[in-house]
Amino acid sequence: MYKKKKDVNLVLTRETSAGRFDPAKFETLPKREILIDSPLGYQLKTILVEPHQTNRYVIICHGVTENKVNSVKYMNIFLERGFNGVIYDHRRHGESGGKTTSYGHYEKLDLKAVVDWLKVDRGPDLVLGIHGESMGAATTLLYAGMIEDGADFYIVDCPFSDFKELLEYQIKKDIKLPPRIVLPLGDFFLRLRDKYSVKEVSPISVIENIQKPILFIHSQDDKYILPSMTEALYERKQGPKKLFLALNGDHAESFNKNREEYERTVDEFLEECGFFKQK
Repeated sequence: MYKKKKDVNLVLTRETSAGRFDPAKFETLPKREILIDSPLGYQLKTILVEPHQTNRYVIICHGVTENKVNSVKYMNIFLERGFNGVIYDHRRHGESGGKTTSYGHYEKLDLKAVVDWLKVDRGPDLVLGIHGESMGAATTLLYAGMIEDGADFYIVDCPFSDFKELLEYQIKKDIKLPPRIVLPLGDFFLRLRDKYSVKEVSPISVIENIQKPILFIHSQDDKYILPSMTEALYERKQGPKKLFLALNGDHAESFNKNREEYERTVDEFLEECGFFKQK
């Protein structure tokens, strides 16, 4: 279950060289840097980026091994559409505390802490969206389906539908060993160390609890988390929803490889939900 984090400078260099992060431009944006207390006993490094006089905010949740720099490209989509942005590091990532990654199980509680802080700070007129990539997408769904449907809309990019099912697929693909042998052993040590089971991390089991609109996004060629997982989530979701299967890119590359189509789909979704009107 352990994955080595990407070096912060590696992420910064990658995003800068690809033109997805402009350090000089980011530096000029009005920002507040804060530490939000997790209910689990550590702090979450959070940056509020607020170029607009508005109570419309989008929180960005990054994927496993990444950090908040990777969230900037998604945040920029919403800044350009009149929203303010909130980026933060998950537990055990970037500048936040915490010793382990739980693929959404504990991260959903941290996301609630960020949402709660923002609602207190901005007051009752807050219009809130949450965008998540990979583990951040699963975290978003677990938060909305298990804790509270606390945002006005959600955008989930390449989530897994069920952690146990994902691990079974990855063990077969990468380790070439029977999951029925490897997975119970790993789950035993996970329960011993982190006090939860992979069976408890299942967005598809709670998706029907989410009433607010969801935009589901996935690359058709994703080999790490199969797009069929997002399709299953989309089918199970009741109420307002939209699905975008990007033609190009592997895991978590839908925006990188299909930027124009990605942004157009976001515009259509926000307009359908009444949160944005295209010019």
